Amino acid sequence: MVLLAGCVATGSAFAWLSAQVASSARGRMYSLADAPSAPVVIVPGARVRDGKPGGFLRGRLDVAVSLVRDGRARAVLVSGDAAGRSGNEITAMIDYLVEHGVDRDRIVADPYGLDTFDTAQRALRTFGVREATIATQRFHLSRAVALCLRAGIDATGVVAGGQARPVSQVRSHLREWVLSRPKAFLELRFPRDPAVSTPPDDTLAEILAAH
Repeated sequence: MVLLAGCVATGSAFAWLSAQVASSARGRMYSLADAPSAPVVIVPGARVRDGKPGGFLRGRLDVAVSLVRDGRARAVLVSGDAAGRSGNEITAMIDYLVEHGVDRDRIVADPYGLDTFDTAQRALRTFGVREATIATQRFHLSRAVALCLRAGIDATGVVAGGQARPVSQVRSHLREWVLSRPKAFLELRFPRDPAVSTPPDDTLAEILAAH
């Protein structure tokens, strides 16, 4: 009985934390068909396999391709770990976008987007992003939008498709609810500096001015 009560209490605590993180993103998440225009679409990194984007990452990149093609985004900021455990997320993302018709001169790379918080903070601090769409899977989207808003970006989110192996899906959902949401709860209230700070980069502003 005590164990059951403990499990219920723990589950309730995680649910409350998740709701707190997601609350600021309400009304700011869209399907691809309904997504509003924004100057930039941010694509957070995810696992790559043999130098190619995995299922989740392909889904995010496909959103970016569609938004650029439809004229609802003028530039893409790919933000991930260039030295990730599964491979170079940045190179895989750029190659995929170019292969699917996005001009290379519309893509800006942040190789130090080591987690979602850092992606959001560096988008503003390093690349000067003030308004953006962020593309990721539904389970991750409200946290990503909330962290962008906290960074000072007028952010909306677009639900990305993309299938991963069942074990990867289970792992990603568990990590989101058990680790990432509680971490984001603290980051929203006690923001920190990103793990890597670099000088301001005007490349994105130059792209937007040209397009």
